[in-house]
Formats: sequence, C-alpha cells, structure tokens
Amino acid sequence: MAIHPSKAAEAGSVYSERKKKSKFSYLWFNLNKYKAFYLLMLPGILYYIIFKYVPMYGVIIAFQNFSIGRGMMGSKFVGLKHFIEFFVNTPDTWKLIRNTVMLNVYDLLFRFPAPILLALLFHEIRNKRFKRFVQSVSYMPHFLSTVVIAGIMVTFLSQQTGIVNHLLRWFGIEPILFLGLPEWFRSIYVGSEIWQTVGWGTILYLAAIAGVDPTLYEAAKMDGANRFQQMRHVTLVGMFPVMIVLFVLTLGHFMETGFQKIILLYNPMTYDTADVLNTYIYRRGILSADFSFATAVGLFQAAIGFILVVMANRVVKKYSDTSLW
Repeated sequence: MAIHPSKAAEAGSVYSERKKKSKFSYLWFNLNKYKAFYLLMLPGILYYIIFKYVPMYGVIIAFQNFSIGRGMMGSKFVGLKHFIEFFVNTPDTWKLIRNTVMLNVYDLLFRFPAPILLALLFHEIRNKRFKRFVQSVSYMPHFLSTVVIAGIMVTFLSQQTGIVNHLLRWFGIEPILFLGLPEWFRSIYVGSEIWQTVGWGTILYLAAIAGVDPTLYEAAKMDGANRFQQMRHVTLVGMFPVMIVLFVLTLGHFMETGFQKIILLYNPMTYDTADVLNTYIYRRGILSADFSFATAVGLFQAAIGFILVVMANRVVKKYSDTSLW
C-alpha cells in the first residue's frame, strides 16, 4: 500500500522533531547531572573565549594600515601589503625564520623527550620518601619567573664572576663569553628550558604510568622480562597516547618561542642565532608601533602552526588509535 507523499513528509518532520527533542533532553540531562564538572570547566572556557577567540577579530588589521585614531573600521584596507613587505622587502626574514625553526627543532629533540625519560626514572625509584624529595626538587624551577631564570643564567655564565667560568679556570681552560657568542645561544636557551620545565612536564606522564594495569608487569615478569624490558614494553607503551597528544600540541607552537627569555638573554652580538620571529614582532609591533605589520607576521606564525597540527593529527590518526580529533 503506497503512502501519500504529504503524509510521508509529515512523518519525517515528526521524527526529526522527536530527534531534536531527544538530543536536547539528553544534553539537558548531562548538564544537570554533571553541573559541578561543567562549573569547574567554566573559568577555563571563559578564559579561552575572552583571551583567545574574541581577539581573533583583530587579525583584520594585518590587511590594513591600522591607525589607533581611526580604529579597525576606519583604517585603510591594503590587502597583502604587509605580507609582501615581510617576505620580499625585509632583509632579515629568512634569518628570523631559520632561527625560529632551529630553536624549535632543538626543543623537540632535547626538551620534549626530557620529561618522558625523567618520568621513567621516577617510576623506577622504589624508595617513596626519596622519590617524593627528588620530584619536589625537580618541580621547583617551574615556579620561578622567567626573569629570575634569566638572571640565574646571566649570573652563572658571567665571564668574570660566573661559577661556570670559575670551574673552567680551575681546569685550566680560558673563560668563555657565553652570552656574547652566537654559537652558544641555542644551547643556553634550550638547556635553561629543560631545567625549568622538565620536572613539571613529568606530571602527565606519571599520571599515564599510574593508569597502567599492574597485571601487565606481573605477566611480563612471568615471561622473563627484566626491569628494562618491562619499562620498554609496558611502561613506555602505556605512556604512548599521552606522548602523541603532547607532541601534536607542541607542533602547534612550532613557529613560536618563549620570547620573554630570549629578550632577557640576547643582545646585538647574538642576533645571528637568537633573533626570532617573536622578538622581531615585539620590536616592530610594540617598540615601533607598527601594529599591522606585526599582526601580519603573527598571523603567518599561527597559520604555520595550524597546518602542522592538522597534518600531524592526520598522520598519527592513520597509524595509531590516538589523536586530538
């Protein structure tokens, strides 16, 4: 028996209405049931809305000759002028990109694996009191401000009074002007980053290790696995999903660097290796008040970071069960 088209359409609309109502009721049930958790999330959500998403409107000044007096709506539209100026008419463009990429490559090679290795070492410590003490000591630099960390580095590496050069003299080696030689800057920067962040970075990995099923270690022991083999085939595998997620997120900041520490440590003698995109944006955008040009360079950084995150997420999703989305 054939159904009249109008009745079929009416039935379809009724079904879609019921589906919408069921989705709304399920959402309301979730909000009501887990309202405490959503309230805990609310400050973080508001932070990202206010300080991350709302300011995105300001990227339009990258395509304008922005004037504070005229505002965003009254400033003249110039298209890609500032991008062309950066890539074609700025003599230091490729040096800035090279320095930014090199610092981030060093960061991925040395700083990213550091908390993974430290978390594995913490997991192998059997004395709980000693383990808590070592963890507390490793966390401490995280709570120091960047200014304090930079001051410590300047003091320790001073050519005249620094403890490092005192030790070099003791071994009969001539003092080195560490902060005045371009070839030393990347090592100093990455080394200070490792020291400051490695302890705090172990927290997520230790949480991942705590979630590993203890019976897997028992099974590995019964199969004759030693401590190193258990670490490799059980502990490290349990940390793998967290490692992938953090790696993808790190790639999102690949064209960015902690410019505050760089500004505190660099000087004209080390510009060849220390001057990066963020420090150039600071000088051009804040000190010289060229807001449109600085926004254009910042938008270029954000675009590269977005492309890298999407590509990395597609790759890890293809070859593993873990991904950001």
